[in-house]
Amino acid sequence: MRYAILLSVIFLTSCGQGKKYHDKEKTVAVESDLVADILNYQKEQNESFKDPDSSPLPDKYRKDFEGLDFFNPDTSYIVKARFERTPNAEPFFMPTTTDRESQEVVYGIAYFTLNGTKHQLEVYQSLELLEDEEYEDYLFLPFLDNTNGEETYGGGRYIDLSIPVGDTLVIDFNKAYNPYCVYNKKYSCPLVPRQNYLRTMVRAGVKNFNKD
Repeated sequence: MRYAILLSVIFLTSCGQGKKYHDKEKTVAVESDLVADILNYQKEQNESFKDPDSSPLPDKYRKDFEGLDFFNPDTSYIVKARFERTPNAEPFFMPTTTDRESQEVVYGIAYFTLNGTKHQLEVYQSLELLEDEEYEDYLFLPFLDNTNGEETYGGGRYIDLSIPVGDTLVIDFNKAYNPYCVYNKKYSCPLVPRQNYLRTMVRAGVKNFNKD
């Protein structure tokens, strides 16, 4: 609702300014759509965590669960990355928090700028999930950053992606989530490869889980 109000204010103060007004209206509209998408994602996550059929939370935490702790939506953490596929990459076994190993392949490298600095991250495809048609377009992006151990989980976070049509991959760090083993030790979670460490603070997405 507040975005509709914001648009009304712009209209009242900008009439007669020609092209500048239209550019501003377009920018605000796009911004509000992106923020709405982030807020909807957060809502869906909270609903999933409250649902005993989908929640990773043990009963003792879920019964009093009110919602995950998210950073405020920030569209500066939505980046358009140049995506270079790596079709000749060899499959490997990614270690997890248990004795299990996850068979992965580097599907491509994402190159982007965040917080004024250039970065790159490996994006993975699970060979195990390829057996399920539902996941044939699924890509996995685990990453570490300078908030880990303070504001966010020390072991890093994950982002779910889909195979893009072209060579541009949109990464929304507002949708970064914790491995499920943060909430429940019965889960086996891939460990984030060290090469996917971002030397910057990613103050977007979910924060660390406080069990107290």
